[in-house]
Amino acid sequence: MSLETFSYGDHALQTVTVADLHPAQPLHDAGTGTGTDVGYWVILIHGGAWRDPTQTSESYLTPALEVLRKISSTTSPLPINRLASISYRLSAHPSHPQDPSTEPTSTLRAAKHPDHLVDIHSALAFLQTKYKFGSNYILVGHSCGATLAFQAVMRGIFSGGEYAAPIGILGMAGIYDLRLLRDSHRDISAYQEFIEGAFGDDEALWDSVSPAIVGGEEGVAGWGNGRVVVLAHSEEDGLCDLAQSLKMKETLGPWEKNGNERKVHSLSIKGEHDEAWEKGEELAKGIVYTVEKLQERV
Repeated sequence: MSLETFSYGDHALQTVTVADLHPAQPLHDAGTGTGTDVGYWVILIHGGAWRDPTQTSESYLTPALEVLRKISSTTSPLPINRLASISYRLSAHPSHPQDPSTEPTSTLRAAKHPDHLVDIHSALAFLQTKYKFGSNYILVGHSCGATLAFQAVMRGIFSGGEYAAPIGILGMAGIYDLRLLRDSHRDISAYQEFIEGAFGDDEALWDSVSPAIVGGEEGVAGWGNGRVVVLAHSEEDGLCDLAQSLKMKETLGPWEKNGNERKVHSLSIKGEHDEAWEKGEELAKGIVYTVEKLQERV
């Protein structure tokens, strides 16, 4: 499917996979333009509770790419230049154990915050340096990938890698308030375990990195060039409840800066938690919807 994978660091998981949506007639690199004749980049961040090695950048990208190519070939071409999908270092997973002395260390899954976010920052910087698309992209994350997408525009937890922030973010079945997620599922120990696995047991730290908690310029409000936010959720999602999206929408609220008003949209999708991306249709639906909302702002 014309996928190309690049390394942006020394760890085996520090890779990014890139694909043209229109391989026969690829659009030009978009620079920082935002006109209707310019294709957006769409950059994906997979989920998996910061620790699931069975979820990869390629497995997250491929189903949606197939659907988007079908849509673009049967209707007018979608204004998307390329898609990229970021792989990042993972935390330890009890169902996929590794010896702490695993060699080479570049294959060890032992990441702790801010490692995951450092990798997102580094991957974005790598892509922008290589392809020169500036801010003309949509950041798309599922579950904890949505957490990372919003964290990537929070000034208070910036952790390195110079890059322009996106003009749009799509959160699919996202986690936006870590403490609220745990409290909503107190009877299921796995929630406490995977949050601690990624962030440790300091709940004050949880709050300081939760996009729906951090206010002011240090939080998502400091995302100056953001135009559109889409929060997608399925009523059938048994793992991440609607309270997460509602809390995030409340935090974003009406927002305007330097004459630029940010629009926040809710999108209903179908299926269980991982069905938001596994078959490709719902993720593609979210991407097309986000692009349409951005086009309305041009």
